[in-house]
Amino acid sequence: MATANTPLDFVLNGLMERYRERVPHVKAITSAMVEEGIIADAADIENDHIAFRTMGVPQLGIQSFEKIFLHYGYTKRDAYHFTEKKLNAFWYAPPEPHYPRIFVSELRVNDLSAEAQKIIRSYTDEVVSDPVDSLNLNDGQAVDKFLHSALWRTPTLEDYKTLSAESEYAAWVIYNRYYLNHFTISVHNLPKGYNNVAQFNSFLEQHGFPLNDSGGKIKQSPDGGLLQSATVAGKVEATFSGGEKTMIPGSYVEFAERRVLPEFAHLPKEAVKREHRREGFEAGNADKIFESTYSTQTEREQ
Repeated sequence: MATANTPLDFVLNGLMERYRERVPHVKAITSAMVEEGIIADAADIENDHIAFRTMGVPQLGIQSFEKIFLHYGYTKRDAYHFTEKKLNAFWYAPPEPHYPRIFVSELRVNDLSAEAQKIIRSYTDEVVSDPVDSLNLNDGQAVDKFLHSALWRTPTLEDYKTLSAESEYAAWVIYNRYYLNHFTISVHNLPKGYNNVAQFNSFLEQHGFPLNDSGGKIKQSPDGGLLQSATVAGKVEATFSGGEKTMIPGSYVEFAERRVLPEFAHLPKEAVKREHRREGFEAGNADKIFESTYSTQTEREQ
């Protein structure tokens, strides 16, 4: 990651530092890439995007969270809707090409059962005003601390399990809050033999990393321009209210291949830049990648 010269650099570095600590796959994949000679060190990895999950309730959700990155010069782009999972999302384009895109989703809490809504609001109602409004967004350290601080009290294991039975997304957020959900390795700029998702998936599986197979291990946009895959989230030990402990899904690593747009197909490889490749996201791909933290995927590791 870049040196923390600006508040945005400080925030991104802080997010990635804690994410690497909590997600063993990050260091393991990076180490395997170095050993294979794909990269010289972690700094050679291009971060396609990072993603966050939120609760769609007053004072929180996308409308609150996005203020942080809009302040840092990000531009709000396309909206996405996930009917079955009851989610909305937007992506945000960075102020400069070397920064990652940002993908923020929120749970449509009002679409859940009365019981699930009651549980969620028993926690989120503790947030009585938009917490971002009281942050000094020019203080990177303060923002970094906020993104890794509790928004509400620690949930009970019983509430977590009740939510999980209806919405595994809801359960993930009630415990993890704004914890970084995933970062994404851009594979298209890697050396030949590893620079598409199919090849990179083979490399990952040879090294024993379990891949999300919901909808197939490769998720491809209808236009063929965006291909994605992801690891299955590893389990982390969670301590719930009252001291109860259990293993729950943590975060995961994603991989993206953005193909060169047809109108730029004539460009030599060394001339291809980010703006020449397929931009944005694809709801069909994202819908399946969300499941990297779902039991249908995480229980396959057991």
